[in-house]
Amino acid sequence: MHRTVLATDLDGTFLGGTPEQCAELYQWILARREEIVLIYVTGRSLTTMSDVLTDLPVQPDQIIADVGTSVYSGSEREPLRALDAWLDGGWPADAKSRIEAVLRQHPDLAPQPIVEGRRVSCFYSDQALALAAREALEALGYDVLLSAERYLDVLPRGVQKGPTLLRTLSTLGLNHRRTLVAGDTLNDLSLFQTGLAGVAVANREPLLTQALAGLPHVHLSEHEGAAGVLEALQRFHQPMNRA
Repeated sequence: MHRTVLATDLDGTFLGGTPEQCAELYQWILARREEIVLIYVTGRSLTTMSDVLTDLPVQPDQIIADVGTSVYSGSEREPLRALDAWLDGGWPADAKSRIEAVLRQHPDLAPQPIVEGRRVSCFYSDQALALAAREALEALGYDVLLSAERYLDVLPRGVQKGPTLLRTLSTLGLNHRRTLVAGDTLNDLSLFQTGLAGVAVANREPLLTQALAGLPHVHLSEHEGAAGVLEALQRFHQPMNRA
């Protein structure tokens, strides 16, 4: 049996849609649990996804958290140590203090209350001001993501959801060709830029739709959240198992 890997964003994607749509997706996966590797790929920290890890009937095999800057494995949520050196390489001991020094010059940005992993994250309300902050932070050598017209994340250069997923797949010996990614906001763009098969659910950011133009391996679903994930997963999983 060839296992399908579902690497999915949480909010708006795996958790999106009606309760009935979510339940249908989760039950479909549970009925085929031994055939599917489930990876959460989220901007949340491990702490802020405690409700998901407690309440959902289907639990992940791996978690890529903190916008790709942390990776946890198994039911004990142990860090995937094989990736530590790569993740730490772009996040020296003084990274946070250097970033915060720049952010003090941009008081319009509000710190997010719970931030873990190798990142600094804020809320923004004015895009022009956020873009100015991004320019200053990128000059320091960091990646800066704006998403959902609300979130600003400062990350190690080259470390985002997509690159971290590729390294996780390789470390665990999971087949890239059997991997489906799913998302809805600009912080999921790097997932789709990996070249892996993908689905962008219908409630996606308009800017994400624009960014995905010309990527034939990404399906733009007409269904929101969990329904869009299920639609793509059903089509993707069966041909994989017949291969």
